[in-house]
Amino acid sequence: MPITPTKKIWMDGSLVAWDKAQVHVLTHTLHYGTGAFEGIRAYKTPTGVAIFRLHEHMQRLLRSCKILMIDVPYNLQELCDAAVEVVRVNDLTEGCYLRPIVYLGYGEMGVNPLLAPVNVAMAAWPWGAYLGDAGLENGVKMKISSWMRHSPNAMPTASKTNGGYVNSSLAKVEAINAGYDEAIMLGPDGRVSECTGENLFIVRDGALISPPPSEAGALRGITLSSIVKIANDLGYSVSFEALRRDDLYIADEAFLTGTAAEVVPIGSVDDRVVGDGTPGHITKAIQATYFQAVRGELPEYESWLTRI
Repeated sequence: MPITPTKKIWMDGSLVAWDKAQVHVLTHTLHYGTGAFEGIRAYKTPTGVAIFRLHEHMQRLLRSCKILMIDVPYNLQELCDAAVEVVRVNDLTEGCYLRPIVYLGYGEMGVNPLLAPVNVAMAAWPWGAYLGDAGLENGVKMKISSWMRHSPNAMPTASKTNGGYVNSSLAKVEAINAGYDEAIMLGPDGRVSECTGENLFIVRDGALISPPPSEAGALRGITLSSIVKIANDLGYSVSFEALRRDDLYIADEAFLTGTAAEVVPIGSVDDRVVGDGTPGHITKAIQATYFQAVRGELPEYESWLTRI
């Protein structure tokens, strides 16, 4: 989806005009991929815009950098304050997507990242449904990718690492070129891991099941943790179990979750219809509750919101 420019981007503590937010062509991360990022959404609520689970996202960003041995020159509160400032200064009252990024800048070259300067930037812009409005409502077509998800001993899968997403991009392109909406990636053991940028759940006999992140090489999704809480509150049990690809084919329902994608029903996997091919009642109940929560309509989830 194309980006709609806004007025200002936060860069290393200063607000910079959108078209002036530039880096040198010899920026270390551009060449070697060492860096970390987050995706965060803010939503319009009845009392103004609110950022969803801001603290948790920034905490994960710092943890990603710790794994990569990057010393971030800002603490958790400073990063959260910067996000609030970016949303406010750009008058994003209808909601937006935020992209904080920690990258290694200009000044050192070579595979060794330890001497490169650390830079932090944060942008925000209006962004619609990542997999389309039709996907949100009717479900998406999924393909098991021929590209394997990283082994945790090849890439730190608990870190949202910039260069690690080449793996996801290859799977995404393969799926789109084959006529699908999104890809599902298997881990090194052949079990289901995650999608290119989302976690996934299946519904079996009225219960939710998701691959265990630490074993499957999947990122520990913040939306995933939100859905676990919502599902439990709605009376559904949730377990983390290893899943084979054929478990997806015979699931009663399935859906994917992520900050960008939100909660999207899965209509088919490898041309096998999931359930009857339409969003199931459990998926719809969870999706509806999630959207109520992020939009400030349910007081029991108020602690997830950072109001601007």
